[in-house]
Amino acid sequence: MRALTFDNRFVRELPGDPEAGPRLRQVTGALWSRVEPTPVAAPRLIAHSREMAAALGIDEAEIATPEFAAIFAGNSLSTGMFPYASNYGGHQFGHWAGQLGDGRAISLGEAIGADGKRWELQLKGAGPTPYSRMGDGRAVLRSSIREFLCSEAMHHLGVPTTRALCLVGTGEAVVRDMFYDGHPQAEPGAVVCRAAPSFLRFGHFELPASRGDIDLLRRLADFAIARDFPEIEGAGEALYAAWFVEICERTARMVAEWMRVGFVHGVLNTDNMSILGLTIDYGPYGWIDDYDPDWTPNTTDAHGRRYRFGWQPKIAHWNLARLAQALAPLFSSAEPLQAGLDRYAAAYTEADRGNVARKLGLAECREEDIGSIRDLHVLMHDGEVDMTIFFRALAEVDPESPSLAPLIGAFYDEEKRMRTEPSFMEWLSRYAARLRHDPLSATERRARMHAANPKYVLRNYLAQQAIDRAEQGDGSGIAELLDAMRNPYDEQPGREAFAEKRPDWARDRPGCSMLSCSS
Repeated sequence: MRALTFDNRFVRELPGDPEAGPRLRQVTGALWSRVEPTPVAAPRLIAHSREMAAALGIDEAEIATPEFAAIFAGNSLSTGMFPYASNYGGHQFGHWAGQLGDGRAISLGEAIGADGKRWELQLKGAGPTPYSRMGDGRAVLRSSIREFLCSEAMHHLGVPTTRALCLVGTGEAVVRDMFYDGHPQAEPGAVVCRAAPSFLRFGHFELPASRGDIDLLRRLADFAIARDFPEIEGAGEALYAAWFVEICERTARMVAEWMRVGFVHGVLNTDNMSILGLTIDYGPYGWIDDYDPDWTPNTTDAHGRRYRFGWQPKIAHWNLARLAQALAPLFSSAEPLQAGLDRYAAAYTEADRGNVARKLGLAECREEDIGSIRDLHVLMHDGEVDMTIFFRALAEVDPESPSLAPLIGAFYDEEKRMRTEPSFMEWLSRYAARLRHDPLSATERRARMHAANPKYVLRNYLAQQAIDRAEQGDGSGIAELLDAMRNPYDEQPGREAFAEKRPDWARDRPGCSMLSCSS
């Protein structure tokens, strides 16, 4: 394979662990540890993203070679690669967890793509690192498929996200107890190569701050600003303040996009929050089928529901407050940090109001529209209505003669539909009256709504169907599903099966309703 060009600034400019290798240990005074991927028995390419490959300048002929599969399974290195695992901490489910680090992710280096952008390439499932704790550093095929597909699906939806280059089978089994219930099973293993301009997380800054290593904290902050935020100007506290505001704004926009498309991250720990405002670490995520603000896909969170759909804006703010605490030693007062947190709230409100206008097909979001969509959300929950199908079909409602007919297919339960129909009709009448006084034409409104309300999202049951086929040796379902997700806002004749609501058989099936962090 043609050698990629690497510019490994992270390991070149920041202090590393003097010890190499995967021995478990507390790593202090360092932000990374040199560790080699552990080779696998039989690397085999299962899927790849042609868009991500093109961004890196890798052509299809190179992808088809055995060398490509070997490199991205961790069996060999290309010129310029310098594999390492990074060191960070984090708050997990609201509690400080201390050192965490890349336990099963090994970065190969920072490639400069054909698009001129910096792409850190990271193998997830490539073997043990100093931060693996009790884990084996591996990943199973099911979770790797989910991460690969969701990374690319979110990109095509227009949601800020890390990307995925490829998915490689290892030819080895990995033992996992999926629901931590004492029934471990051997599953096929895989490695996914994910890509991002940076994988720096809130937890990277929390760990040195927790240890009182302010010099390392400052050095990391200076590095992150110089490499990842070159557009920010200033010096001293003013520079740090502008940087924190930017992190808060990016986080707000990201979460607002999650809420727009019905995505639930599932495990919003601070070590799963990117300082670039990218969706990172696709573990027990899920997509809202029937609208429920209290739903979480994470079995570990089933009791407390800390990371439920409706709480995501609040949790992101809480996580930013933890980052602010970590950065506090860089400031003489808390005011600039509070200003950043205030900016998060304002930026989220701005983004959310913009999304309300887009989803309802309005030229602008007025105060009355906020109350209107809140009323709609209550109705959707009471009526057990599919979020994606409802908002997509809402564009078909005629404001001159509003009817529930275009929306019937979004209901999961006929009895609930009949019970809530009078309330829905009352809401539709108000909505139609609002549209009649909006300056957008019918054509403009429909186009605006279709651009904000996807027809295709990566529903859990669709991913599970692809997983089931892949575990039987047929990986074609992954490519088929990815191809549908490439154009989520377009009508795609012949692909209606990818736009249907969740079938009854998937309501309680593992992988379709609830997932665990086990992968």
